[in-house]
Amino acid sequence: MRDTFPTQLRLAGRTLELGPFPLIMGIVNVTPDSFSDGGAFLDPHRAVEHAVQLVAEGADWLDIGGESTRPGATPVPLDEELRRVIPVIQGLMSKTDTPISIDTYKPEIARAAIKAGAQIINDVTGFRDPAMVDLAAQTDAGCVVMHMRGTPADMMERTNYENVVAELIDYFGERIDRLTRAGVERERIILDPGIGFAKTRPDNLRLLHRLDEFATLGRPILLGASRKRIIGEITQRGNEGRLFGTIATSLWGYLRGAHLLRVHDVGPTRDALVMIRAIEEEGSQ
Repeated sequence: MRDTFPTQLRLAGRTLELGPFPLIMGIVNVTPDSFSDGGAFLDPHRAVEHAVQLVAEGADWLDIGGESTRPGATPVPLDEELRRVIPVIQGLMSKTDTPISIDTYKPEIARAAIKAGAQIINDVTGFRDPAMVDLAAQTDAGCVVMHMRGTPADMMERTNYENVVAELIDYFGERIDRLTRAGVERERIILDPGIGFAKTRPDNLRLLHRLDEFATLGRPILLGASRKRIIGEITQRGNEGRLFGTIATSLWGYLRGAHLLRVHDVGPTRDALVMIRAIEEEGSQ
């Protein structure tokens, strides 16, 4: 599964190696209302410190976001989102060379973030905005293409799938074609099935179970299920009690071919991956 993917991922100005061990994306929410850690890192200095700590714990990538996209969330004004994320990206430039993605669907925010030093655009709307497609082509940025119907405010009213896996494969095929026709190289594209975004609990479980089927698209798959509602529903845990469920989900994603894992708890996730990888390697001797 993982061996069928490309071995390299091109970002603006650099290349990341995609080996058998998944890359870990550390989440830095610079928001007051994110579902899990809203408000914890709203201060830019605290956000930078947190990001540096995630790198120390083993993060290969930092994902900076200034607007919550939880179900029911409302948009943040451009100037406020800029005020939240740009100082954090700028502050990290002198502290780490770890790749940084900007978690936004707004071209204006993405452009400013790339100017500040970000190298990847992580767009929950899957580059729905033609201006975001143009920006990706112009800047040579990496592109995380997520699947979501509608907006965070109404996405849970848009969960009428006949075959969620087949429909997402078709969607990603169309998105890859749209981006490459605009001038974005395939080597810069990552796909995220969007666990919890416009999907019911059965939809999410089917996507996780059949994650390996996305390998037919020939692009790396990012799994972002950390502390999500589905984990809380199944384990009957609140936000702060979802670590073990998140680790189990991350390990499942790894075994099903995910090349990147987007998580809040970097250290525990890396330890679990190191352990399972050691078992795999010894067992194959």
